[in-house]
Amino acid sequence: MLRYAAIDIGSNAVRLLIADISKHDGQFKYKKNTLIRVPLRLGDDAFLDQKISAKKTEDLVKTMLAFKNLMDVYHVTEYLACATSAMREADNGLDIVKLIKERTDLDLEIIEGQREANIIYANHIEQDLEQSKTYLYIDVGGGSTELSVFVNGAPEASKSFNIGTIRMLDNQDKEETWDEMKTWVKHHTKNYKNLAAIGTGGNINKLFRMADEKDGAPMSLQKLNSLYNKLISYSLKERINTLGLNPDRADVIIPASEIYLTLMKWTGIKQIYVPKVGMADGIIKLLIEEKLD
Repeated sequence: MLRYAAIDIGSNAVRLLIADISKHDGQFKYKKNTLIRVPLRLGDDAFLDQKISAKKTEDLVKTMLAFKNLMDVYHVTEYLACATSAMREADNGLDIVKLIKERTDLDLEIIEGQREANIIYANHIEQDLEQSKTYLYIDVGGGSTELSVFVNGAPEASKSFNIGTIRMLDNQDKEETWDEMKTWVKHHTKNYKNLAAIGTGGNINKLFRMADEKDGAPMSLQKLNSLYNKLISYSLKERINTLGLNPDRADVIIPASEIYLTLMKWTGIKQIYVPKVGMADGIIKLLIEEKLD
């Protein structure tokens, strides 16, 4: 059994996905074996101070060491570790990469927005949807939002914007970035009538589960809007205690909803498909493409 691992160091959480790789009808598939998520919130440091604090650095190193030990126990043969927005913006990002190499022997890559988008799209979700539709792919993270327009199953344009949930909670999102995103998305979708959205990220997955839609069916703009209105009617404490949201999800789910809703309203999109995949799945797919296909 081949086992691959993906490490995704995001602005809100750090994830380890261990996947079993097998071959069916000449094609390589993967099955999720273990998924671990640690809510480190590196973005709070990076976006406010442009530096990851000593405390959070130590927590990250310990997390990576734990991941390394788990990967050894699971006999992982290939892995890829990627850090996104928070580490991109932290002045000491490269120092942390060196420290992780020294203390854990893991290689960590700080990736640019475009590579982040490419990894997310390695999931090829659009292939399972109607080819007649044009899709706006929206991936919302803690520090950035990756957008891509898919026409006839192929990416026509993509861009990363510094708008994310942690950034918004910390009031570090800039009006000109919102304007830039609006201009970009309107320009790249204006010629397409049959538009739908694809949403990825932990928050849209949670919203989809809360909407109680059946897997594979899209969630309507109306449903997303009413969920958002319900969520903001509760205090943070109530979202945790009454709605049962994790503390590190209960705050970010509000700005995440706002990003998805805003983009759908700007483009006139009425429904959003929510596949259960994200950055870590994209890393596994990329490893399969690079190592096996």
